[in-house]
Amino acid sequence: MFALTFPVNAYLAAFISAFITTLLMLPLWRIWCERVGLVDDPGHRKIHSTPTPLAGGLAVLTGLVIPIIAAVVVLKLNGSRIASEDLLTYGLNERALQLAAIVAGAIGMVVIGLLDDKHELKPITKFTGQFLIALLIAAVGVRITLFVPNVAFHYAITILWLLTVINAFNFMDNMNGLCAGLGAIGAGLFAVIAAWHGQYLVGMFAFLMCGALLGFLPHNFPNARAFLGDSGSHLVGYLLAVLAILPHFYHPDQPRRIAVLTPLLVLAVPLIDLAWVVILRTSKGKPFYIGDTNHLSHQLARSGLSRPAAVMLLWLVAAGIGALALL
Repeated sequence: MFALTFPVNAYLAAFISAFITTLLMLPLWRIWCERVGLVDDPGHRKIHSTPTPLAGGLAVLTGLVIPIIAAVVVLKLNGSRIASEDLLTYGLNERALQLAAIVAGAIGMVVIGLLDDKHELKPITKFTGQFLIALLIAAVGVRITLFVPNVAFHYAITILWLLTVINAFNFMDNMNGLCAGLGAIGAGLFAVIAAWHGQYLVGMFAFLMCGALLGFLPHNFPNARAFLGDSGSHLVGYLLAVLAILPHFYHPDQPRRIAVLTPLLVLAVPLIDLAWVVILRTSKGKPFYIGDTNHLSHQLARSGLSRPAAVMLLWLVAAGIGALALL
């Protein structure tokens, strides 16, 4: 049996700080994007009629990094006065290298996405950047094992997982609010699961991500004043892939190996969508990385739903399937 062992107000503080930071920083990043020409122009397969700033990734990253830096500074300067601060200080010290690598990887993903947004990188260039960041994460010890006692296997399956989820969310960024909403739902579920199992540092990070994405969502849904862009979708997929690895879903006192399927339930909708479009494009002899309008969201829109309704239905499905992971 597990229970919350870390103050709920600490999780709430992480969520609110990320939400407010992203919400307030987004307008500033919009202005910057407009000045440097980092906008999505109207065109093929696009429904917006005016250039829209690709500011989402920068805003969400800011919403994560500023609260993390603020928390570290406060803990270092103020010292640990209560038990929860002792736990946080201990956790940050123990996982300092991993946390630094995760944040560096997040910044790297945003940079790759920004370059792609601005210059339309070749698929092999983008894939190489993703691979190197995934390799960094595996190298600092954030790995999937699947109970196989082989380090080479751990590296391979971890890198494959990261690349898969990153590109699943990159593909899923095809309607206002879809990618950010699914990301917030996934992060929220991981946050609750981690908190319930006493994995407070993972829970804090997941609540930060959930808050940051929800802070962006009002600017993106139903009418978009800013898009996530490739920088944002790369960031969302990367962080969720990492959050799926960080918690220990298998516990000696609750030895159900099937629990390692938890991430597949939480991320079911983007993974199913990825599999669907890859199979469909391959069967038609088209490169799987060339975009089209055959995603689940497009299929729902063609069935008669409005785009916002299609997005909200996919949110509901994702929340419903992901809720099974709580059981």
